[in-house]
Amino acid sequence: MNAKMRCHALNIICTVNLVSASALAVSERAEINLNLAGQYFQEARAVCTRDAGRLWGVSLCGPMLFVDPVSRTIVANQADQDGLLRKKDGLFVGRLPADQLIANTPTRWAGTHWAMIVWPLPQDQRARGRLMAHELWHLVQHQLLPGVQTNLGMPNTSNSHLDTREGRIFLQLEWRALEAALRREEPDRRTALEDALVFRAYRRSLFPSAAAQERSLELNEGLAEYTGVRLSTKSDREAIDDAVTVLRQGTRRETFVRSFAYASGPAYGLLLDHAAPDWREAQTLAADLGDLLRAALSIDLPTALKDEAGQRAKRYNGKQLMADEAKRDTTRQERLARYRAHFVDGPVLIIPLTHPSVQFNPGNLHPLGDLGTVYPTMTLSDAWGILTVEKGALMNTNWSEVRVTAPKDTTARPVKGDGWILELNIDWMLQPGIRTGSYMLARLSGG
Repeated sequence: MNAKMRCHALNIICTVNLVSASALAVSERAEINLNLAGQYFQEARAVCTRDAGRLWGVSLCGPMLFVDPVSRTIVANQADQDGLLRKKDGLFVGRLPADQLIANTPTRWAGTHWAMIVWPLPQDQRARGRLMAHELWHLVQHQLLPGVQTNLGMPNTSNSHLDTREGRIFLQLEWRALEAALRREEPDRRTALEDALVFRAYRRSLFPSAAAQERSLELNEGLAEYTGVRLSTKSDREAIDDAVTVLRQGTRRETFVRSFAYASGPAYGLLLDHAAPDWREAQTLAADLGDLLRAALSIDLPTALKDEAGQRAKRYNGKQLMADEAKRDTTRQERLARYRAHFVDGPVLIIPLTHPSVQFNPGNLHPLGDLGTVYPTMTLSDAWGILTVEKGALMNTNWSEVRVTAPKDTTARPVKGDGWILELNIDWMLQPGIRTGSYMLARLSGG
């Protein structure tokens, strides 16, 4: 299996590259195959040419950059503004500098705004087309949602409520109802849609900030993934099949806090295409995909949301889901207790953040309430250097600092701890923290 996910915000990047062992082995043995890269660029061109700007009113064709994460080899579909790439066999090749993070994301490098995509790409052509169209959409996102982009996917929109038992239960019930709506004809489709919107509304009633946080990520990654599904398929049936596949893949992720929008976005987008074909023209800063669908179909939500949600859950095997989530929650509480012991109660190294660039997996995050979120794996760069994490780090809620377990040797370079490595720039140092055995990262005087 080769699945890729993306999320973006300002100078924050997150990505998950779930690449099969065989695909990774190929990547380690060889650099990017130019013939294959050329074929993929042609496929991307065919996708956006076939669309011809009809979906969003603008062409999605744009600069693309494939990067191998092992060799850091670059293959691009056009020249860069700074002339760092050299032309070869009709493509443009080079090597990405070590200080540039590699991710599926829009990025500015060598004077050009690229859609960067990690090599190797999915072997399945539709999955590959979905990935490329998703990233190309992000290149024009600022044109489609003017004034919205800087409010999307921000660190404090962590959607931590989606790691709670109730949040997970009613998100998954919403997804099950959305799948039913995609598969059914009227009037059964409308019934399933009403169910999905009831589950959605009840979940959000339990958590005061849920609606705003969910909307933020759905307008960002949800619309991007919807675009990928629409443009990589050639019929409504193919699009529905892929949207259902994405929904089912979503349920298999360890956590939903940063990944849920990839699942829900295509479903709501396709259902809106059916209910209100001009919905994309009405997209505004305040728009919520569920609200747009409810308005298009004149659906009135019941006032007794809790009772209605409970009754409707029976149609979607809600009893078994609730039992499964109760078991998961026990394990989750044990895991969070271990994280508190590591990153809150125990000795730590506190690293300040000013302008971070971060690569992480949005499918395995673990919120710790007001303390922040544990990122099991990440690569993070800032003024002080590069931090690579393999066994967890705690990011606070406003992304002003990150914590890792304290190192045993503060003089070694690079600095190492349990499951992390810090490549420190020369003008930074570790100094004792407030608690015994803890440290803080600080810039040298005059640095």
